[in-house]
Amino acid sequence: MKKTVLLSGMVALLPQMALAHVGDHGGSPFLSGMMHPMGGADHVLAMVAVGLWAAVTGGRALLALPLAFVGAMLAGGALGAAGIGMPGVEPMILASIVLLGVLAALAWRAPLAIGAGIVAVFGLVHGHAHGTEGPGAGLMAYGAGFALASMALHLAGLGLGLALNAQSARGATRALGAGTAFAGLALALA
Repeated sequence: MKKTVLLSGMVALLPQMALAHVGDHGGSPFLSGMMHPMGGADHVLAMVAVGLWAAVTGGRALLALPLAFVGAMLAGGALGAAGIGMPGVEPMILASIVLLGVLAALAWRAPLAIGAGIVAVFGLVHGHAHGTEGPGAGLMAYGAGFALASMALHLAGLGLGLALNAQSARGATRALGAGTAFAGLALALA
């Protein structure tokens, strides 16, 4: 388990990944949208942390947290694509990594509406970043791409957390949440 946390932390700190966003992918808006969340440690860490938090929370949060994030992210993407500004997007993205990691580490079982509201706020800012960096044409395909990739990252965190929980290693899931929070702090200080 220590190796997993160490490896996760090392990958998160790779300077070429930190806050790096991918650009055009050969004219395919869908592929560009799929690759955007995968192109930066900031997005990967936050989206995996949503899944980890859902795993330690359990119940209806298993679906509600990832769906709230993706729904709000699509709305934020539309705002960004429309050129509607949003203050503090990058600091909020970094804050999302830290806070979502802490919530997973603490295994905080927030009332569902509060938990969904928290991830929705962060989904909105992540989506805004995706939307402002999206292509001029093919926005629907681009949005479908980043929604699908984001859900895959949520499900990766959720699957990992549930697998660890099933092995009576809930503490390992919480440790991954703590590692995510520390990686977010490292990105913020980089």
